[in-house]
Amino acid sequence: MKRFHRLLLSVSAGALLSLSWLGFPGWVLFFAFVPLLYLENFFFNHKEGFPAVSLWGHVFLAAIIWNVLASWWMAKVALVGVGAAMIFNAFLMSLVWWAAHSIRRNFSSQLGYISLVVFIVSLEYLQFKWDIEWPCLQLGSVLANKVKIIQWYEYTGTFGGTLWVLLLNILLFQVFRNIQQKSPLKKTIPSSTVLLVLLVVPLIISFQLYSSYKEKENPINVAIVQPNVDPYNEKFDMEAETQKLDDFLRLAAEVTTDSTDFIVGPETLFEHQTLWNEATPDSNVFLKRLQNFLQQYEKADMVFGVSSIEVYENKADVTYTAQHNNNVTYDRYNTAMLFTKAGEIQVYHKSKLVAGVEKVPFQKYFSFLKNNYIDLGGASGSLGRQQEASNLIAQNAVISPVICFESVFGEYVTEYVKKGAELIFVITNDGWWKNSRGYKQHLLFSQLRAIETRRSIARSANTGTSCFITQRGDVLQATRWWEEAAITGEINKNKTLTYYVKHGDFIARSAVFISVLMVLMVFVKRFT
Repeated sequence: MKRFHRLLLSVSAGALLSLSWLGFPGWVLFFAFVPLLYLENFFFNHKEGFPAVSLWGHVFLAAIIWNVLASWWMAKVALVGVGAAMIFNAFLMSLVWWAAHSIRRNFSSQLGYISLVVFIVSLEYLQFKWDIEWPCLQLGSVLANKVKIIQWYEYTGTFGGTLWVLLLNILLFQVFRNIQQKSPLKKTIPSSTVLLVLLVVPLIISFQLYSSYKEKENPINVAIVQPNVDPYNEKFDMEAETQKLDDFLRLAAEVTTDSTDFIVGPETLFEHQTLWNEATPDSNVFLKRLQNFLQQYEKADMVFGVSSIEVYENKADVTYTAQHNNNVTYDRYNTAMLFTKAGEIQVYHKSKLVAGVEKVPFQKYFSFLKNNYIDLGGASGSLGRQQEASNLIAQNAVISPVICFESVFGEYVTEYVKKGAELIFVITNDGWWKNSRGYKQHLLFSQLRAIETRRSIARSANTGTSCFITQRGDVLQATRWWEEAAITGEINKNKTLTYYVKHGDFIARSAVFISVLMVLMVFVKRFT
């Protein structure tokens, strides 16, 4: 095969892998890896003339194209940081393919393909767990643009989707190779049959789950406010904050009635640091106005986002993310706040922070990095965080407060549900991504969380898309992008725990275990 044709296969693979993130159906992924598998097989069959590392460059080219086309919108926030992350992620992706290819060369094709699958799944799992998370290109997640085909995620989570995509690609390639080599029917028919079964059976199961799933009637009336504040031109003085409060209350008044249980506002609705000192709520004039508003209605409570601070009086309480200004030591938080009609307050501090934006990766271990960050709101330093998920417990429901990036983490969201969450409120500010695929892709993650946990979701996004999401993952009353809006509707509470909630990412953990065995096997052979 000529070099030009090899490069063409790499470019084709990168483009095909990107399509589902660009709005094309998720099933495009069912054959998107075939060009790379064809390349891998070429280098395997010609290993005398090409070292194993020859595959690495071809996969890296495909991976960098995939990363750029699928995630370019992230560069709107930080071009250099996001560019570096894309290159690093492409390197890891290509490293996985090289490792699996090497195992195939030195052991067997079967072990090589098994290694490829478990290594890719393990890499995806790593992207959810370490300090420079990059989980947005998970294969199983993008299938959310067709929720009717992934209802079985309530059992497997998104890693079940990743496994499905990889196995379908490998089997499709095997069928293609058999046809290309004019293999006898006794060899072609079995692989074709397995491919058909693997494709059709999950679809049948999913369609059946979708059609048969019925939500238990346990309604909560929710009003969602989309204030549409431009984050790139936002100001943080008291005049600007007061205007945001006025606009929020005006929009809330349009849809709030005596039947309303909750009014939900977006992430970082208010950001005046001094005002939102968690130790001095009694002096917060905004809370007084919000309480006066709630007094007009029979039972409504509010859930909304603020940038809050916690001031430390004792040195023993100071965290590694604490900041020091004007002789005051404090932590800043991206906070979800429950504020009741009676004036009671509960807070949740965002735990899954965005690397390079809300936190400096590995700052806990390298304190000199403390002030190397990307400024997204007139603040300095990394944000504080709480260590685990916690719910907001209101009179009428137990709420899971999921803030922005946290909606990407399926297993993390199950922690709320295991602690009793009956509903999920997602609050976010997707205005940072402007009118790109970013805010559309972000919505898909909320649909996934609804299916995995079978929890109804109310989603308030500053600039859109705000909506309600059923326990089957269907989006209702979606607002338009970059417009003020307020919507109201009923969503049902649920207390049932799905298999995925109980067991989490068991597929990914199994893949990690098998990957370790594969690596140990390689070392044993090399040194014995």
